[in-house]
Amino acid sequence: MNIYIVLLKGINVGGHKKVPMADLRNLLTASGFEDVKTYIQSGNIILKSAETNLQNLEHKIQKAIIEKFGFEVSVLVRIRQDLQRIFNDCPFSEEKKVKSYFTMLHTTPDSELVKAASEKIYKGEEYFIINDCIYFYCEKGYGKAKFNMSFFERKLKTIGTARNYNTMVKLLSMSM
Repeated sequence: MNIYIVLLKGINVGGHKKVPMADLRNLLTASGFEDVKTYIQSGNIILKSAETNLQNLEHKIQKAIIEKFGFEVSVLVRIRQDLQRIFNDCPFSEEKKVKSYFTMLHTTPDSELVKAASEKIYKGEEYFIINDCIYFYCEKGYGKAKFNMSFFERKLKTIGTARNYNTMVKLLSMSM
């Protein structure tokens, strides 16, 4: 069995796309996954599966959620080594890293798209787009940032989902 980290985008935010974690764990277990664990309410899942194709896993989870809850969510599946690489490759100083966000992208964007997206800057906000992750730091905090996910998804032509430093640390420890 392989251990996977599953990230759902946009559930339980502002009363929309409500997915109780107990129901989600039960659904995924009934769908054939093993040792399903969730962390907080924002769609962080650790599970085991014999499947090795990440796209097949994403599709299976997405389909199960649509059938059970009646709405579509973006599903991103990663192995622990990928999450560890993303975490380790953070270009910020340790002081900024602990206050930064890691936006995992579904696909690695084309270098020309990265170049175009990187032209936009806001005072007090820093980001680096490296491979399949946007590393983001905002001195005023994520909630007050001028950049938003829609900007990056539109410019990079891919979807992404962000997690803070503490969530990354917890997911890495849960997936050992």
